[in-house]
Amino acid sequence: MQLPPHRPEAVVASQSRDLRDWLTLIDAPRIGPRVCARLLEQFGDPGAVLGASTDRLARCGLAPETIAALRQPNQPRIDLSLQWAAQPDAHILTLFDSRYPPLLKEISDPPPLLYVRGDPLLLSEPQVAVVGSRNPTPGGREITHDLARQLTRFGLIITSGLAVGVDGVAHTAAMESGRTIAVLGTGPDLVYPATHRELAREIVQTGAMISELAPGQGPLARNFPRRNRIISGLSLGVLVTEAALKSGSLITARMALEQGREVFAVPGSIRNPLARGCHALIREGARLVESADDILAELSPQLHALIAAADVAVAPRSNQGVVVPLESDQQRLLDAMGLDALAPDELIGRTGLPAEQISAMLVLMELDGHVLSVPGGRYCRGRTAT
Repeated sequence: MQLPPHRPEAVVASQSRDLRDWLTLIDAPRIGPRVCARLLEQFGDPGAVLGASTDRLARCGLAPETIAALRQPNQPRIDLSLQWAAQPDAHILTLFDSRYPPLLKEISDPPPLLYVRGDPLLLSEPQVAVVGSRNPTPGGREITHDLARQLTRFGLIITSGLAVGVDGVAHTAAMESGRTIAVLGTGPDLVYPATHRELAREIVQTGAMISELAPGQGPLARNFPRRNRIISGLSLGVLVTEAALKSGSLITARMALEQGREVFAVPGSIRNPLARGCHALIREGARLVESADDILAELSPQLHALIAAADVAVAPRSNQGVVVPLESDQQRLLDAMGLDALAPDELIGRTGLPAEQISAMLVLMELDGHVLSVPGGRYCRGRTAT
């Protein structure tokens, strides 16, 4: 998606000065992500859209009711969003915010605004989405738990939709050794289902909970497919552990394919109806997964690309048990770690390197034995560190 260039210093200023303009634009009827993107391409920013003449807005294809809403916005709804954002650990990220996740910005219809509770920097770290049935078998729960826990041990973030079943298992397992992101199909002030209120509270403490929907919006059926495109859009790949043929999880997986993401599926018994969705995905080209190693092997080139994009040299990996030497920024990261066990946020503060670069390096350095993950999402020197 092409957006008008913004100077870095303008990004922070726009957050405080123009957030009301963003909220006014998004609140107007018939302005979804694609229409918003088109308006931003033509006008540059929401303030310019709001300041445009009625004739020009009409020539851009906006309906009379849309233009009327831009002229006389629903101030109570906008105030509700601003009041929500004034809470501790609450953030509203616009498309022009430097904290907006780069992968999500690449999809064809990125949310113009993201409501975030928790750590917004987490959204830019390497993620794997884990989705599946709302009524998994005991075996499906066990497989989901094991794979999610293993992936977080290698520094990957687990992203899911906070639904009952596989989603809840994935979030819970991820927090045992790492962090997780929950993408909501409601406004950021509501938790659906209500049985996951305590789980949501725990997620916010160490991870993040996000929505593109404004505060006060309840669980409408049409909003959940929209949520699914965010789950896949944030992630390097989507893992389906157990799903029926007609399943929202398959919608997420197919959205992932459209977005150019990897899709992984766990096979099951031919007698298990909740394995049929995974088998269908495998027939369509999804990577068959038996262990976390299958996922890591497939995502390794993308992790290297994340580091290369930040101008970090990556040494060729060895499959023969030979110690892979550290490159300059990897050594810098290890030096900053010292003898302590540190969280990624602390390493960001010590090195000044971007969050996504730190996370990608930690995954590869753990695979090579240079660092080890420890409880609480922290890292310490590994067996091969010098």
